[in-house]
Amino acid sequence: MKAPITKKGYEMLQAELEQLIKKERPSVIKAIAEARSHGDLSENAEYEAAKDKQSFIEGKIQMLQAKLGELEIIDPSKGPKDKIVFGATVDLRDITTNTKYCYTLVGQEESNFKEGKISVQSPVGRALIGHRIGEEVEVITPSKTVTYEILNINFVI
Repeated sequence: MKAPITKKGYEMLQAELEQLIKKERPSVIKAIAEARSHGDLSENAEYEAAKDKQSFIEGKIQMLQAKLGELEIIDPSKGPKDKIVFGATVDLRDITTNTKYCYTLVGQEESNFKEGKISVQSPVGRALIGHRIGEEVEVITPSKTVTYEILNINFVI
């Protein structure tokens, strides 16, 4: 089963891969060639650093290529608009503290709590799926149980 991702998230991963292949890889190959030209490789710190960087870049390229093959772009605009699904941006209110939150439900690869992007596989994401405006949802997390009221649902990805 492929993991869900938004089109924007997929494009960001593709752009990162392209940057590594077209810019970083040629740059490190050039650095290795330059370090080789300085002579004895056994005591050449520049050469060792460039080779380490090359190894890191190649590993990252392989990881991104594999990851991109495991993802499925989901278009939230084609789904229901009256309930929470992948790609929804949800306004919530903590019933106990009256604190308001805004989260966008995205795939694991895109989740970034600081940006309000939470994974659909997270406790909050799993609990919200399928609910509608006005409903209360109880979310059980490792540290506590929280009840949220769903204030609004948007699709702005």
